[in-house]
Amino acid sequence: MIEDHAPGLTSGEDRRRLLALARRAIRNYVLEQRLPDESPPRQAGPRRGAFVTLHREGRLRGCMGRPDSPESIETAVAICAVLAASRDPRFSPVRAEEIDALEIEVSILKPPEVVPAAEVLERLQSGVHGVVVSLRGFRGLLLPQVATEHGFGAQRFLEETCRKAGLPSGAWKDPEMRIELFTAEVFSEAQYPASATETGG
Repeated sequence: MIEDHAPGLTSGEDRRRLLALARRAIRNYVLEQRLPDESPPRQAGPRRGAFVTLHREGRLRGCMGRPDSPESIETAVAICAVLAASRDPRFSPVRAEEIDALEIEVSILKPPEVVPAAEVLERLQSGVHGVVVSLRGFRGLLLPQVATEHGFGAQRFLEETCRKAGLPSGAWKDPEMRIELFTAEVFSEAQYPASATETGG
């Protein structure tokens, strides 16, 4: 069973460090075309999926992730930060003059649980759980904060996840649909502002 109130994977200092790492990775890529080092650190932390979301002036500017990342958290966050800044198909790549205006949010995913469609409306808590749907080669994922940001209830959240996968909104009822629920630690620079040393300023 999913533990919605499980102890955090990362401390406040860890969160600040991961946010600084994401910003540094974006700056290095946009200004110098330097990619993150994909070699895991000697003492790699627990492996989790990760997403990095970018906002500018309160609007989404990019979001990319690796839900099944084999890398350490540090490596995954750095890679996802660069992907969010450069490869989100909904947006043009981040420009140099935008970097300082970005607000970075990191989501560290906890292991998912497969939930039968007959139980999912009862089990899914909007704003607490994220959803992954998979059906016949189609796959879609929405993070927990998406439901909060848009005011989605459980059924609407499932429908939007199906649409994200390129499926009809009611596809979550298909008996062959695989539905997974997960929780995530979500934190942003609004909560953990970086120091001048961390930003390079």
